[in-house]
Amino acid sequence: MKEVLLQPNDIVGISFWVISMAMLAATVFFFVERNSVKASWRTSVTLMGLVCGIAFVHYMYMRGVWINTGSSPTVFRYIDWLLTVPLQMLEFYFILMAVRKVPSGIFWRLLVGTLVMLIGGYAGEAGLINVNAGFFIGMAGWIYILYEIFAGEAGTIASKIKGPAAGAFNFCKWVVTIGWSIYPLGYLFGLMMGQADPITLNVVYNLADLLNKIGFGLVIYAAAKQMTPASQK
Repeated sequence: MKEVLLQPNDIVGISFWVISMAMLAATVFFFVERNSVKASWRTSVTLMGLVCGIAFVHYMYMRGVWINTGSSPTVFRYIDWLLTVPLQMLEFYFILMAVRKVPSGIFWRLLVGTLVMLIGGYAGEAGLINVNAGFFIGMAGWIYILYEIFAGEAGTIASKIKGPAAGAFNFCKWVVTIGWSIYPLGYLFGLMMGQADPITLNVVYNLADLLNKIGFGLVIYAAAKQMTPASQK
């Protein structure tokens, strides 16, 4: 079988390559830096290393699918999301835990909401259930997450904390609100209305992952560094 190489005019393939390398660099950075922050923040930084590491592996496979077939790597993308997005959701719990003790119910509610969102979306996109049903199930999970981090127990506790931790929590919740809105919009226009082409969808999804994974992690790392005593840096 003839090897297919990345073409200079393949914007999607180039975006897959660039972001896969960015994910690798972020993985190394978070794992190297985890011991430079106070102990209460190390779990958060470690989780972001795992998120970027898992994404790097999947991006290498997604790049191969696109370059060799020209089709969207839907299965690999959803496997990536099913592993990385729950870890990101748990960051809200660990950000709060880094500054005060919080109920474990927050952990489980965010996890359940994330799984409902992703499983619904995948089932609809993979044809396991009706496309519209998958969309509404996924949206229900997302709305549940937004309620928890804005007005639910997590949001209520976050409103009472100050400093870098509060800033990190607020930035991350807006990433989940605005950054994550790209995914249901892609589903809506790409599957339910048939108006989005694979090139646009994959470039947008890739750039969204860059912000929603690496950007998400860097803000958490910055908060962790600010809250680490100078004697420990």
